[in-house]
Amino acid sequence: MRVVARRREGFVHEVDIEDGAHTLVVDEPIAAGGTNTGPAPTRLVAAGLASCVAVTMEMYAQRKGWEIGAVEVEVDVEYDRAAPSSFTIGLRLPSELSDEQRERLLTIARKCPVHKVLTHETPVTVRDEVEGV
Repeated sequence: MRVVARRREGFVHEVDIEDGAHTLVVDEPIAAGGTNTGPAPTRLVAAGLASCVAVTMEMYAQRKGWEIGAVEVEVDVEYDRAAPSSFTIGLRLPSELSDEQRERLLTIARKCPVHKVLTHETPVTVRDEVEGV
């Protein structure tokens, strides 16, 4: 899977995911010199975490045959300058769930792939592939 970010203007970038299957626009807030045309990359990390937790819990519940109804995942981000320094995940689970189901979903929330990437060191290699872009 490949993701490509191409500059439009200023800090605005069009991000192509999976050879055009999905496209996002990314920018910086006005206070950071952007035009706020799209979310900042660090905001996308928080969005990825929230959505990954939600989907992971739903997939688990589906495999268990549980109807978990309306679930909401909220991610609060603390920043150290421009970079996130911590994420706090709040789950709003339906009151009809048993204590056992709630506890299991809390455990599963900690096992989503994005949570794992953020809590473990994942190697990232940066290389110059093309000259004179």
